[in-house]
Amino acid sequence: MATRDIYTTAFDEDVQTTATGCPDCGGSVRTTGRETVCEDCGLILEDTHLDRGPDWGRHDAQGSEKRTGAPLTPTRHDRGLSTEIGYKQDGHGNALSSTKRRQLNRLRREQSRAQWQSKAERNLAYGLGEIRRIVASLGLAESIRDQACSLFRTAQSEQLCRGRSLEAVAAASVYATTRCNGLGRARSEVAACARCDQQRLTNAYTAMNVELELPTQPIAATDRIPRLATALEVPNHVRRRALDLAQTARERGLTIGCRPSGVAAGCLYLAAQRVGLCLSQQRIADIAGTSPNTLRNRRDELLEIDT
Repeated sequence: MATRDIYTTAFDEDVQTTATGCPDCGGSVRTTGRETVCEDCGLILEDTHLDRGPDWGRHDAQGSEKRTGAPLTPTRHDRGLSTEIGYKQDGHGNALSSTKRRQLNRLRREQSRAQWQSKAERNLAYGLGEIRRIVASLGLAESIRDQACSLFRTAQSEQLCRGRSLEAVAAASVYATTRCNGLGRARSEVAACARCDQQRLTNAYTAMNVELELPTQPIAATDRIPRLATALEVPNHVRRRALDLAQTARERGLTIGCRPSGVAAGCLYLAAQRVGLCLSQQRIADIAGTSPNTLRNRRDELLEIDT
């Protein structure tokens, strides 16, 4: 017998119905999908509601609101779908018996053997782990970490890891992501946290930039001034004045053919001189990665346009 033969009428909780007879004031009563309330005095007669839908509590990158476990993450080679076998305790925190621990040890050993389906997947897991380590050392955001992991996946799929170390490709992925987002991190700073030298990082980044056509922007002096000012511990008004000088130099075309670090050092040194702050040229040049001679040249060029 069909269901429609038993129930001739249907009931929908989201459809508003109206009834009369409030026990308090005698006013009209309105019933919605959530509660039954008097429209005159506001007395709530019934507030029970049957929620037959999923729990709307978690949002992932795909826009789904269903709470069906942790969202997928690009920072894992299997996107976070693998099973993790714990140690010594169960899910409730109770200690495991010796028999159960030996069983879990055997299961953990077999899982580690079957964890990698191929050498490419093993290399992917190692590269993603290296990216997580570099991002944590640099103190970057999780969005930068996810973008760098996705870029490493793309580089591996395009066969850019062949002939290059995985450490260099991972470091180049982090550096390229910072360049695309305009964070202004120096290449030497990323190489200091990586397990490869700066030359290998540069080679890997050049190959990725050419083959993948990354939307990188030229490095400007305004991107280097905030970190240089923080390292020198200068006041905020000196930093703002240095940023104005760098913007003026860019508009006048003085930054063409010049290293951004040298222009940033010259702007910051001139801004400190304008407010009477004594800063050593050698100290600024060492932190900026340039020479005192370059710093003085950029300062003299700024004095010609900002007198």
